[in-house]
Amino acid sequence: MEAIIITQPGDGSVLALQERAIPQPESGQILIRVRAAGVNRSDIHQRTGGYGTDPTGQIPGLEVAGIVERCGPNASRWKIGDPVCALISGGGYAEYVTVDERHCLPIPETLTFAEAASLPETVLTVWSTVFQWGHLSAGENFLIHGGSSGIGVTAIQLARAFGANAYATAGSDEKCDFCEQLGAVRCINYKTSDFEQELNGIPIDVILDMVGGNYTQKNMNLLAMDGRLMFINAMQGADSPIHIPTLMQKRITISGSMLKPRDPDFKATLTADVEKQVWPLIAGDQLKPVVYRTFPLGEAARAQELMESSDHIGKIMLEV
Repeated sequence: MEAIIITQPGDGSVLALQERAIPQPESGQILIRVRAAGVNRSDIHQRTGGYGTDPTGQIPGLEVAGIVERCGPNASRWKIGDPVCALISGGGYAEYVTVDERHCLPIPETLTFAEAASLPETVLTVWSTVFQWGHLSAGENFLIHGGSSGIGVTAIQLARAFGANAYATAGSDEKCDFCEQLGAVRCINYKTSDFEQELNGIPIDVILDMVGGNYTQKNMNLLAMDGRLMFINAMQGADSPIHIPTLMQKRITISGSMLKPRDPDFKATLTADVEKQVWPLIAGDQLKPVVYRTFPLGEAARAQELMESSDHIGKIMLEV
């Protein structure tokens, strides 16, 4: 099979299309013939060696959609020919990938493979972080930074679907308009306005932050009593000073999560909950995939370059 290989840590030029053996499904796994794969910032972090290990020889990619090609021993839910999408631990930039069958979701008839592959990483991340851990509830105010990102467009739609009031930040007026059309009550262009000043007086109950740095104290200032600040990245600074009395006075909870290293049983339980709670929203047109652009598998470096530019709205996909 053809696959994108990280030949050494570095920029996009280290990604190469190479031949690899087709993996064989083990007990409880299925083999998927990949038709589309999602591009995520964690793929770039992996490529540069940001996880503290040498990525040489690894195949990036955390989410795929395709057709079940083979079922391993003790894999009984899916049958050959079933269209599925899945969250995987790596290896998505390839023609074939094996995956725990419990981590797969059926592809709704209304979605293309690219649209289906754009959902697993964002939906599972938002559901686990914002709803299961952050306990966002109907009537609460929710703020998502990076509202036009893949995570952002999913978070806005899910917040609205479950009755919360979504606010967002984004880096251009065009992106802010898109977020508001998607369902955000208001989106602040952080390049021209201070989001803390603009949202002052609106008690925010849950904040999903992928920025870090000097955003942290601003977030705390906006949070309501018993507010929850949830981190999934720290793109502009891993270290953030905080004013501890603010945390104490408001009884703020600060937490965060990384989905990639979670154990298979956790991911299986999460996937089952998403299928039950979130997947019906697709049929009801309350959750729509937002695919910005697709690239052929061999142009993975260009796809990652586009992601690094942050010029996109929604997801960037690879078609296989």
